[in-house]
Amino acid sequence: MRIAVLSGKGGAGKTLIAVNLAAAAGRSAYVDCDVEAPNGHLFFKPTHIKKSEVAIKVPILNPLLCNGCRACVDFCRFNALAYIKETVVVFNDVCHSCGGCVYVCPQNALSEREIPVGTIQSGFSKGVSVYTGELKIGMPSGVPIIKKLLDAKDLKQEVYTVVDCPPGSACTVMESIKDADYCVVVAEATAFGLHDMKMVLELVRLMGKPHGVILNKWIEGEASELTETCCREEEVKLLGKIPFDSTLGTLNSNGEIVARVDDAYRAMFSALFETIKEEVKG
Repeated sequence: MRIAVLSGKGGAGKTLIAVNLAAAAGRSAYVDCDVEAPNGHLFFKPTHIKKSEVAIKVPILNPLLCNGCRACVDFCRFNALAYIKETVVVFNDVCHSCGGCVYVCPQNALSEREIPVGTIQSGFSKGVSVYTGELKIGMPSGVPIIKKLLDAKDLKQEVYTVVDCPPGSACTVMESIKDADYCVVVAEATAFGLHDMKMVLELVRLMGKPHGVILNKWIEGEASELTETCCREEEVKLLGKIPFDSTLGTLNSNGEIVARVDDAYRAMFSALFETIKEEVKG
């Protein structure tokens, strides 16, 4: 069972929810796909660390073989190649590493080279397998790292996997949830949070994913009522509400997994996990 936890904006509490759901599940895997700013490992503090590099292939030109036919330029739908001043120029930042340009070149003037884009780290923390991806500074897309993370052989053997998605609704989020069995949308019970919740709900519906909402930092008030009303009107399952609580905030800011150190929150996140399991069974 693969559960993806996502939110429309940073700071909504996505990692808080994902980390504690994985901890509440017991024997499980936690996968941090927020590769631009991964921080789940700061809570789990995994041991037995293994680290590997992620690289992508990009075309490289041999100008001595190129006759300027532009077959590669015409083929590329991502505009990663251009013919400028009688030579082919490659724009690595928009290359999708499909290899098609190398295949269609009649002069064999194009080959491929690997460039590193980031790293993957794995380890263990009290029954939880912790996987973390980190994008190298300056690299344009974390999608290759997320693909590598979610295709890990060991990960496929886990009964429960919790995916901590990037915030927002960009390509990295779509890659993170494409194989998910269920999507948990984390939203702040504020007007701003309501706006971003609607944006993410549109994405998971577009991808045909069953989903529900957890309201974080919940307090009674007009904004909370608007968010709950929206869930009812759009027939979205409200999985639970995490209260705005100083104890929770303190433990979380200290890098503690609250489901491991506080009995009340252990019970809360265990109940949330059981609710999600029932929703998946459907």
